[in-house]
Amino acid sequence: MFRGLGAIVYKESRHILRDPITLFLILIIPAVELTMFGYAVNLDIKHIPTVVYDLDGRRNARELVEAYVNSGYFKVVRHVQSDEALNREIVAGRAKVGIKISPDFTDQVLEGKSAQVQVFIDGSDSTSAMQALNTSNAIGMLTSMKIVGKTLGGAPIMAIDTRNRVLFNPDMRTANFMVPALVGVILQVVITLLTAFSIVREKEQGTLEQLMVTPVSRLGLLLGKLVPFGIIGIFEATFVLTLMRFLFQVPIAGSLLLLAGFTLIFLFTTLSLGLLISTFAVNQIQALQMAFLVLLPSFLMSGFMFPQETMPKLLYYIGQAVPVTYFLRVLRGIILRDAGFMDLWQNGAILAGMGVFIIVIASMRFRKTLA
Repeated sequence: MFRGLGAIVYKESRHILRDPITLFLILIIPAVELTMFGYAVNLDIKHIPTVVYDLDGRRNARELVEAYVNSGYFKVVRHVQSDEALNREIVAGRAKVGIKISPDFTDQVLEGKSAQVQVFIDGSDSTSAMQALNTSNAIGMLTSMKIVGKTLGGAPIMAIDTRNRVLFNPDMRTANFMVPALVGVILQVVITLLTAFSIVREKEQGTLEQLMVTPVSRLGLLLGKLVPFGIIGIFEATFVLTLMRFLFQVPIAGSLLLLAGFTLIFLFTTLSLGLLISTFAVNQIQALQMAFLVLLPSFLMSGFMFPQETMPKLLYYIGQAVPVTYFLRVLRGIILRDAGFMDLWQNGAILAGMGVFIIVIASMRFRKTLA
C-alpha cells in the first residue's frame, strides 16, 4: 500500500534542499512577521507630535504645557507665533495636535476664573485623535484639581477649561482614516507583484533571453516592460480612488491634479521596486516570498494602521525606508486635510529619490542577471 513512499519523500526532500533560497525565505518570513507584529503593533499611542501657540508665556501656561508633555502622550515639536503657523503645521502633517493658550490665561487662573485652552486635534488620524482627545480632557481635569478648590455659588469651578476641536474628520470616521491608506497599500501590492511576476515568468520561460538578442536596446526593453504596468497602475489608482469616494463616501478635500502628480511618482517607485525584486528571484515562488519581505513593512511600519511614533526606534527608521510611508502622508494630506504642494513636496521628493535609486540598482542587476 505504501510502496515507494520512502523514495518519494527522499526525492521531494532533495528538491527542497536544492533551492536553499526558497527554504531560507520560508523559514525567515514567519520570524520576521512575528518580530514586526510583536514590536510594531502598539495601541497605546504616545509621543503625539504637538505644536504650542503660547500667548501668555507665564509660569501657569508653561506648567500646563509641561503637564501635557509629562503625561507621555504629547511631544512638543515646535512653538509657533500665529494661528496660521499652528494650522499649517497640522495641515502639513508635521503635528497632530495644536495647543493655543490665551494671553489672559494666568490672569484667569489667579482670579479664580475658568481659563480656556484651545486644543486642535488632527482627526485624519482617528486612532491618535481619540487618544489625544481623551488625554487632553484628563489633563485639564487633573490640572484643575491641583489649582482650584474654590467655588462659585456652591458649584466647583474648572480652573482649566480645555476646548478640544477635532479638525478634518470631526466625527472621527474610521473609513476616512483607513480607506485613503488602503489605496496606497493596495497600489503597492498589486503593481509590485505584477511587475515582479511578469519579468520572472519570462525568465522561467526563456523568452526574456530571446528578447535580449533582438535589436531592442536594454533601456528600451526595460521601459517597454514597465510602461504597460504603469498604465495599469494609473487605471488601478483611478478605480480605487473612485471606489473610495463613492462607495465609502470619503470626500477629497484637496486638488485632484496634485494627487495625480504624486500618484505618478509613487507608481514609478513601485514599478522600480517590482523590477528590483525580479532581478533577485529565480522563479515566481521566490518572487512572491521576496515581495512579502518588502510589502510586510508596508502594512506594519508605514503608519497604515499604527502610528509610527509608538514604534521602537529601529522599526521607526525602517518605516522611513518604505516608499508607501510617504505616499500615505500625501494621500491623507490631500484627501483629508486639503494640503498643498508646499506642505507635501518633501514627501514627493523623497519618493522620487527612492524611485531613481531603486531603478538604477535594478537596471544594474537586470543587465548582470541576463548577461
